[in-house]
Amino acid sequence: MELYHSLPFFCFLLGKCYKKGLKGKGFGLLIKIACTVLASFLLCWLPFFTEKEHALQVLRRLFPIDRGLFEDKVANVWCSINVFLKIKDILPRHIQLAISFCLTFLSLLPACIKLTLQPSSKGFRFTLVSCALSFFLFSFQVHEKSILLVSLPVCLVLNEIPFMSTWFLLVSTFSMLPLLLKDGLFLSSVVTVAAFSVACATFFPMLEGISEDQLHLKPFAASVRRHLPGFTFLPRIIQYLFLSSVITMVLLTILSVTLNPPQKLPDLFSVLVCFVSCINFIFFLVYFNIVIMWDSKNGGNRKKIT
Repeated sequence: MELYHSLPFFCFLLGKCYKKGLKGKGFGLLIKIACTVLASFLLCWLPFFTEKEHALQVLRRLFPIDRGLFEDKVANVWCSINVFLKIKDILPRHIQLAISFCLTFLSLLPACIKLTLQPSSKGFRFTLVSCALSFFLFSFQVHEKSILLVSLPVCLVLNEIPFMSTWFLLVSTFSMLPLLLKDGLFLSSVVTVAAFSVACATFFPMLEGISEDQLHLKPFAASVRRHLPGFTFLPRIIQYLFLSSVITMVLLTILSVTLNPPQKLPDLFSVLVCFVSCINFIFFLVYFNIVIMWDSKNGGNRKKIT
């Protein structure tokens, strides 16, 4: 789970070291960072080196391969695909692990490469979101509450993209609905979400005046318009998707609370919640990667574009 946020840190620092290396200072800085990381790692592991079994137990906790591709109803790609294709029953464990690793690595690679080549504070914040979301969607054995590790960096960009960040945080809470109901926290979550929504609507421009620039999609839209001059409806599409997402979440929440699922499909509502949330998260992964790639590519010309 630590990789959720450590990889963007590594790419950002590596990019900074590379830039300083052009001035003859990068190699020494890189050595200092490497020594600090190794010393911290050894210090954390020191209590577990006393016995081999202790170290192995920690590794089993960090990498729970024996527990399978997924366990409970979690809003990631594997649980959603399992509705149509029983991957856990068809593919051997090592093949599942390899596919999970490859898709996770490929999904986070573009953002990490951009951050390494063009390190910036804004790129770092958005890459934190993108990498965490990639791990949540594609990695092996993810817990429902792991979406909170994605929500944390999303809060860092709340002021920059309030509309999309608020939407994401609403979906992340909704994705944990089966867990909240199971733990008796539904009423508390409703009150908290309502207070959060009111606060965001009060302090941030939400539905009024949503534009390509406010969504950080102006460079992307400008690139598309070179081939499709009539491509001017992107903000409207985003608003329609938002309304559809909220309506779907509200309806599923009401159904989950008021109705009992059919006896033949006892997990119907839980699976629907996970599936709908997963579709939303895939959309957000694409969105954040578009923002990262086009902002990095056109960062030097952003003033001219806007």
